[in-house]
Amino acid sequence: MDKSVKESFANPVRDLAPGRRPGPPGPAALAAKVRTMAPSMTRSMQRVAEAVAGDPAGCARLTVTGLAERTGTSEATVVRTSRLLGYPGYRDLRLALAGLAAQQASGAAPSVTADIAVDDPIEDVIAKLAHDERQTLADTAAGLDPGQVEAAVNAMAGARRIDVYGVGASALVAQDLVQKLLRIGLVAHAHADPHLAVTTAVQLRSGDVAIAITHSGRTVDVLEPLRVAFDRGATTVAITGRPDGEVAQYADHVLTTSTARESDLRPAAMSSRTSQLLVVDCLFIGVAQRTYETAAPALSDSYEALAHRHSPRQR
Repeated sequence: MDKSVKESFANPVRDLAPGRRPGPPGPAALAAKVRTMAPSMTRSMQRVAEAVAGDPAGCARLTVTGLAERTGTSEATVVRTSRLLGYPGYRDLRLALAGLAAQQASGAAPSVTADIAVDDPIEDVIAKLAHDERQTLADTAAGLDPGQVEAAVNAMAGARRIDVYGVGASALVAQDLVQKLLRIGLVAHAHADPHLAVTTAVQLRSGDVAIAITHSGRTVDVLEPLRVAFDRGATTVAITGRPDGEVAQYADHVLTTSTARESDLRPAAMSSRTSQLLVVDCLFIGVAQRTYETAAPALSDSYEALAHRHSPRQR
């Protein structure tokens, strides 16, 4: 790994404007952060994360020693978990836990869960999935860093060309973003073929933008073209559910997504699409705002060009 990559990985907020550096997550973002980060934690750190998410009120009353004893871990593990969740220390985590507990006490608990059984009637499936989708969107919104989103939008708005990489379910999201950008007059391409992605990434340079969409943060077919784009000087963006994954090493801006809980019928790669589409819409609207004078006429022209295809044919 060269020096520039190491520096990029070590300081993910280096491009934010003064005063826009992210602070510790608020109470609402804490629950989202636990759900997003827990799968990539060590087992001992998972025990701490699960404890604070499951009983924020109880854990808020515990000292660092008390929480370590409750979870069968060490004080060092509790502190490391706090920092991984975005807090400078355990004291800051306790304050967020107290705030989360107060929020939960003031609201009603959800009436359904996302645990769908094989024999569930379809009305229960609809209710559970709707609840799960709402939670996923709320978690993603709470966990997104506005400074990182704004920096990505600014780069895209002034880009000569935008390339988007994704495979599988993420390829559908990549195509969605590119379709939106094309309709407001930007030059954008979606690459699901890994060979084509790499060969076109070689042509990128400063002033271009490359966006990688990967829930796991380690999809090789997405990582490779992003690395090439990064090395060529393009501004790189990662949309991922694993901000600590390998993809972050080659991303100037990391946009974190949340995921609905996995099930046998709905693995993470499929359920992640909901949160990815929210991020894509945030990017598109942000770019459209900054390029409104050209985006609005382009969008109107594209609508008019297709209008006859949405009307009954005249015989």
